Amino acid sequence: MFQPRANSSHPSSVSLQIPAAPEKKIRTFEQRHLQVPRSARYAIMGSLEADLTEVWIVCHGHGQLARRFLSRFLPLERHDRLFVAPEALSRYYLSPPVGGPHPANTPIGASWMTSEDREFEIQDYVSYLDLLHEEIFSIVDRAKVKLWVFGFSQGVATVARWVARGGVDPDRVVLYAGVLPPELDAEAAAHLSRRSPMTIALGTSDDFASPQLVAAQEARLRDLRVPHTTIRFDGGHEVLPEVLERLTEEEG
Repeated sequence: MFQPRANSSHPSSVSLQIPAAPEKKIRTFEQRHLQVPRSARYAIMGSLEADLTEVWIVCHGHGQLARRFLSRFLPLERHDRLFVAPEALSRYYLSPPVGGPHPANTPIGASWMTSEDREFEIQDYVSYLDLLHEEIFSIVDRAKVKLWVFGFSQGVATVARWVARGGVDPDRVVLYAGVLPPELDAEAAAHLSRRSPMTIALGTSDDFASPQLVAAQEARLRDLRVPHTTIRFDGGHEVLPEVLERLTEEEG
């Protein structure tokens, strides 16, 4: 075993000399916003030049695209109905890449917003939907048609914010398989049922419509004094033909 010599010049304890970190400059990063022109896509079913009695503006859910979502409304197709499906402004691949870039046939969806830069995301899509509304009704005589605004899943909060903040004045509002945005107050909520009671449709086996969530939303609507009707149907997180037909039958 190694034994140190008694008169060794090395001290019995060693103190490590750690150099001080160099002084760091304090930097601040400022985020700014710039409005840019861009192209928004929407799909229509029906003719803008037809003798219309109804226009439906239907907002898809998270991960969907306008044209595919519009196919859900085929059971309601009629010569005097126009269906307009705006597509959310942010598209993304629905699956992660595997071993390289996404192949050409990778499924793609769109999202109305995330929590990042939240208020500007909302402002952007409200402005977008207002512009789409203006375009449609620059051709269609608004006074001659009943306007339905329909939101599914993530599109529920989208529609609710648009009606509350934007320039649209729908005759009917349908919120299907989704929940109201958290910031909605009584004044804003009143726009949702200005012309007729708002309709909420929820599936009994929808994972996004638990009994607790449904009860909380009903209580909130009562507190906000929003006239509404609630449709419960056997099914999950999906737009069903029989529910759409029920909406129009009750209207008649």
